[in-house]
Order: sequence, then C-alpha cells, then structure tokens
Amino acid sequence: MSASTGFENVAVAAAATSREYLTFRLGGEEYGIDILKVQEIRGYDTVTRIANAPAHILGVINLRGVIVPIVDLRVKFALGEARYDAFTVVIVLNVAERVVGAVVDSVSDVLELAPEQIRAAPAFDALLDAGYITGLASVKQGDAERMLILLDIERLMSSADMALMDRATN
Repeated sequence: MSASTGFENVAVAAAATSREYLTFRLGGEEYGIDILKVQEIRGYDTVTRIANAPAHILGVINLRGVIVPIVDLRVKFALGEARYDAFTVVIVLNVAERVVGAVVDSVSDVLELAPEQIRAAPAFDALLDAGYITGLASVKQGDAERMLILLDIERLMSSADMALMDRATN
C-alpha cells in the first residue's frame, strides 16, 4: 500500500470542475459543445428533403433505423452559403431525449476546459437571441490564443424556431 501525498484529491477536484467540449468550425469561427451530448461524428451524406421545412433543416436521414433530422448550423447562424465537401461533418447529438444531426464545416478536437478559462457571454440586444451561447473560452495554442464560442446545444436544438422538438419539450 502506498502512502497518500494529498495530490490525488486535488486532481480529482480539478477533474470534477473541468468539462470536455467537442470543438468544430463554422465559417471562420470555432465553437464548442458539451461532449456528453455527442453520440457520434460522421461524414456528410445526402438527406431526404422535407417539404416546407425551414432553410436550416436540410431533411432527415435513416441512422440504423432511427429517423434523424439534420440541421445545418451554418445556415441557422447565417454564416454564408453552405458548401458540402469532404470535410463537412455531421455531429449526431442526443438532445432533449431525441437524436438530431448538426452539419458543421469540420470537427477540430476535444478540449478540457476549466471554469477559469470560460467567460460569460456578452449581453446582446433583444433582437438577437443568443440565449444558447453559454460563454466564451480562451484557449492557448503555442504562442497564439484562440477564442471558442460555447453553445448550449440542447437549448439551441430545443428552441421554438428550430421546429425540431414537440412543444411539450420546450
């Protein structure tokens, strides 16, 4: 039996307060979502269009017997025209007890962020609904620093304008 140094408790406490985020790119910006909401990451494939769906809802796919709505976050966030190429990725998410796919330009990595790395999201005008932005994180990468926009993906996907969830789940 080895003697305890006391550092084990510090490591456990630090791990309990840090959270892991999957980071991805949309246009020139980098975003992060709670890794626990991610079911899988897959390449973009064609979708079955749904008549009269909002522009950001591309359609649905059949994922191992589950019909999954596919949302293009580039279109949702008005980040320019969406291109679908070899780098385009679908992040399959479990949100509000539903499976939903989110199309992004590319997936970067998984980062562990401590609370002190995350700043509160700035307050915006009432015309801009940014309630799904949980904060901004600054991440050092060599000599440079990059900014991550952290999203509450469950709140975003459950919002009324997404038209993905039943009214009862909002």
